[in-house]
Amino acid sequence: MSSQTMENMKSNIECSEELPLSSSYEMAMEALSSLITRQKRGDRSSVGGKYGKLDRMLMYLKILGLEEKIAGLKIIHVAGTKGKGSTCAFCEAILRECGFRTGLFISPHLIDVRERIRLDGLDISEEKFLVHFWNCWNQLKVMLKEKVTNDLPMPPLFQFLTILAFKIFTCEEVDVAIIEVGLGGKNDSTNVIKEPIVCGIASLGMDHTETLGDTLGKIASHKAGIFNFYFQVLLNWADFFPLLFKHQIPAFTVPQLSEAMDVLQQRASELEVPLEVAAPLDHKQLKGLKLSLSGDHQFVNAGLAVSLCKCWLQSTGNWEKLLKNANQEDDMMEAFLRGLSTARLSGRAQIVYDTPLKSYNVSEVTESSFGDLIFYLDGAHSPESMDACARWFSNAVKGSRNSPSSSLVKVEHRILLFNCMEVRDPHILLPQLVRTCASSGTRFSKALFVPSISTYNKVTSGDSIIPSDLSVRDLSWQFNLQRIWEKIIHNKDVVVDESSNMNRFHPLNLPPCESLQEDGSSSNPANKSLSFSAVMPSLPLTIRWLRDCVKENPSLRLQVLVTGSLHLVGDVLKLLRRPG
Repeated sequence: MSSQTMENMKSNIECSEELPLSSSYEMAMEALSSLITRQKRGDRSSVGGKYGKLDRMLMYLKILGLEEKIAGLKIIHVAGTKGKGSTCAFCEAILRECGFRTGLFISPHLIDVRERIRLDGLDISEEKFLVHFWNCWNQLKVMLKEKVTNDLPMPPLFQFLTILAFKIFTCEEVDVAIIEVGLGGKNDSTNVIKEPIVCGIASLGMDHTETLGDTLGKIASHKAGIFNFYFQVLLNWADFFPLLFKHQIPAFTVPQLSEAMDVLQQRASELEVPLEVAAPLDHKQLKGLKLSLSGDHQFVNAGLAVSLCKCWLQSTGNWEKLLKNANQEDDMMEAFLRGLSTARLSGRAQIVYDTPLKSYNVSEVTESSFGDLIFYLDGAHSPESMDACARWFSNAVKGSRNSPSSSLVKVEHRILLFNCMEVRDPHILLPQLVRTCASSGTRFSKALFVPSISTYNKVTSGDSIIPSDLSVRDLSWQFNLQRIWEKIIHNKDVVVDESSNMNRFHPLNLPPCESLQEDGSSSNPANKSLSFSAVMPSLPLTIRWLRDCVKENPSLRLQVLVTGSLHLVGDVLKLLRRPG
């Protein structure tokens, strides 16, 4: 692609909001869906051509005139297996409380794609999203229509959203952009950032092994890739060699296992990157406040966020300005405390109290007419995050108490609502969950295995219509999960009669609510009577069934842990927003 052609293509692509809203939001979702190149996690992208992923990213940015503008962003770049999203959320809240205009790019979204891009702590508005979306979309479509090159297709979904985030942050003139790596680091689409202010590495663990490698060392090597800027020279390596490194850009990591830490330190040394270990936050530093994100593991993420924000403030010349207005003897400025106690990130250690009065739209009854239905949502999907999820859930349900104003003593039952992608290993995830919960005295009355609503090949909004044919989906994966669960409970293989279960759990023949209160004593694997678990035909029917159970039993308190998949968590949150 000649430089003259590139210059012609990026003409008239300035940050103007004069473009009309050329289509509806749902049409934008359809357009985004067309960019999905894989049918499911683990599939290889079908995007080919002579250019690599990051080559294409650089070309897209050049076409849109964003190269120089991105260089003007003051970026915090964060990678990691678990905790990177929480770390980014803490960073955004802290710096916003310090008085800066913030931009945050995170993934995935749970209900609406606009969750991925926040301005000043809020999801970008639909109007602004559409203006910037169609601006990028139309310009790139023009490039394809003019057949600039056959080797440069429209960017896949995550690449497009990354480009869109850069476009929005530059046009909205944010003071700081906090960018979460999507997958890995070295080859991630976000790694076109030449000179961030500071880089962070959250906790590393075994996840995305099909892409990043099957050892912590290999995974750490990928994550450390954000230490250096990718620059595949299209013309002459020698001319651009000095741009290969993010020379002297500071970086912080949380404490890691030795295998991962050795690799991070080696890569940092090779690239002359000053790497420091950020100590976990001590609860005493919060001065009586609580972290807004629940779980002991969040003290690790908060510690990393504090180090990243301090470094960003110091590197941008803002640290001393803020200290003039703060007590210098304090370990942490008030703005940091406000940020740490107000940061938000849906679907991670989140508790939602379902409201039956709203669900059933009946004003003539009182709240005491219903039992309690409480959802504990955490998108844990790796062994390490599942352990953290189990510890959080055990502590949360132990801390729950009957309302002093209630005349009824609630009978508590813990329910597991679970699904995971087929690239995950439920033989590891489910035993980890059971062991950690049991070590704290927490046990489940029932496990419900249900397919998610979301599909990997479609982008939907919070208002998208839920398909009506969910009950006819293939449930073979859910029955496999049930077999694994029953083997854990009975300590031996259990035969699951799928045809019998399908008849029992037909949408018109859901199990009686009393089955939730069974203690499992009636469970007899020999005669295929399984009281510890059930495969449910669809998620909407499951939510409705749980609501019916607490409606029929005012003395019942159901504490439902939703985990195994962020897709499942997002689907549950979407359903809870709607009337029953």
